Amino acid sequence: MKEINFDYLKEKIKPRPYNAHKGSMGCLFSVCGCYGMAGAQILSATGALRSGIGLLKLAIVDSVYPIVAPAVPEAVYLPMQANSEGRFSAENIAAITENANSANGVLVGCGLGVCDDTEKIVTALLTENQSPIVIDADGINCVAKHINLLNEKSCPTVLTPHPGEMSRLLGLSVREVEANRQKAAENFSREFSVVTVLKGADTIITDGEQTYISYAGNPGMSTGGSGDVLAGITASFLAQGYSPIESACIGAFVHGKAGDYARDNLTEISMLPRDIPNCLPKVFEKIF
Repeated sequence: MKEINFDYLKEKIKPRPYNAHKGSMGCLFSVCGCYGMAGAQILSATGALRSGIGLLKLAIVDSVYPIVAPAVPEAVYLPMQANSEGRFSAENIAAITENANSANGVLVGCGLGVCDDTEKIVTALLTENQSPIVIDADGINCVAKHINLLNEKSCPTVLTPHPGEMSRLLGLSVREVEANRQKAAENFSREFSVVTVLKGADTIITDGEQTYISYAGNPGMSTGGSGDVLAGITASFLAQGYSPIESACIGAFVHGKAGDYARDNLTEISMLPRDIPNCLPKVFEKIF
């Protein structure tokens, strides 16, 4: 198992070409948020933008558009029909898969909610989309209810579970997952041919063959919303053309280091997830 550090970032992260433009820096399509969880879309979007994505397209239920749009003016919005619970309706599947296939990367799950409609949407994104995808939060919970979907997927896939979500994916208790985090993540990645980012005090990143660990981060990040930022960062690098394992490693480390800078400025008690994207520039300054 290898430790991720700044040397890894300096080796992997490429400087922008002199003639870079938004089209050359990747297009990320995000399907996140619902009524009551608009913040998850805002946090993941901000993480993606601060990580250099060229174009960010946000699918969003129309009821929360007035909340999210002013908070993330840099994004392109695709307002979509909600179901009776305020979540994405399955009637949006054709539009979602079309946009996913035309993007360079996809993010699904942050604040998505779990219901029949969102389960159908996650199923479609796994089986009808060929762009690489990051699945987080409720996207993972949808997958856990239909785990064989991962054997039918048509796209490179990164999952970013916390121990509770990992336990649902594996059918184990959280205690069993935490007893051997590396083994749990590696076995899952090998069985389903995915990259797993098992979040925690020491985050494990593995594709089943290569395994890395990130010690960056601190207890101040143990607040709802921090994982949404991580998902956005990881998906941003995936859409910029980095491999799934590279995107996962870069995402885990820069997220943790940005969290450490936020702690240094604001303390572990007072820092918020929204502070993490604003500290990303300090991380990238150390690379170039």
